[in-house]
Amino acid sequence: MPPGQPPGRRRSVCALRLKCRAVIHFYHVTKRFDRYSTALHDVTFHVEKGEFVFLTGSSGAGKSTLLKLILKQMVPSEGQVVVNGRNLNAMKRSQVPYFRREIGMVFQDFKLIERMTVFENLSFILTVLGLAASEHKKRAYSALRAVSLHHKMNAYPPQLSGGEQQRVAVARALINDPLVLIADEPTGNLDPDLSQEIVQIFTEANLRGSTVLLATHDRDLIRSSEKRVITLDHGRMLDEKAAVPEKPAVRGDSLFVNWS
Repeated sequence: MPPGQPPGRRRSVCALRLKCRAVIHFYHVTKRFDRYSTALHDVTFHVEKGEFVFLTGSSGAGKSTLLKLILKQMVPSEGQVVVNGRNLNAMKRSQVPYFRREIGMVFQDFKLIERMTVFENLSFILTVLGLAASEHKKRAYSALRAVSLHHKMNAYPPQLSGGEQQRVAVARALINDPLVLIADEPTGNLDPDLSQEIVQIFTEANLRGSTVLLATHDRDLIRSSEKRVITLDHGRMLDEKAAVPEKPAVRGDSLFVNWS
């Protein structure tokens, strides 16, 4: 900053740099479903590029609503949501599918198609993304190898355990090498050991450069992680816990290279 720069100018430049680093930015966001039901109330926070952040709160706190706003599955009643530099309030409907290609989403209930094999579930996503069919097997194998399920490519979801189905759902989210990885209670139906395995997969994706936002009510999982935590209570931000300092993740090698 040049000498003699006015203090107000210095603050505005710092604010601009902060926004540039933020991959997810909520600014005074409120979401009402009707005049009696407010899911989120005046929520402001940001998630920087390469961060791993837990979103927690009791059932009904507003976690799922917040994630749906990030995916533009709904729009805020008030405030602004900016993801990957795009103001979602101003985004046209025709732009939404292209925007979502940069985001990997993991759901608590897996959302796997039971009549399709594991490979076909992943290949279907690649078809939607417009990748050539010749790329599908290599990409699917790499994503499944990352979650240690490459030997289950030809199995059907009902033939898998709950933990295996959740890992397939994670592989599906990883398959487009997302800039942002979002998960809604991905360990809610799993035992503690499997929960730790799932979080480790997210941690590895984060180390490759994906920004991770993971919603959970599992306090033990959060305490053991030493990651930043955002807490919601009845739609309001209750508090934040800073992460234990560590080297920030940078966008590294793609999931789909350097496999021996």
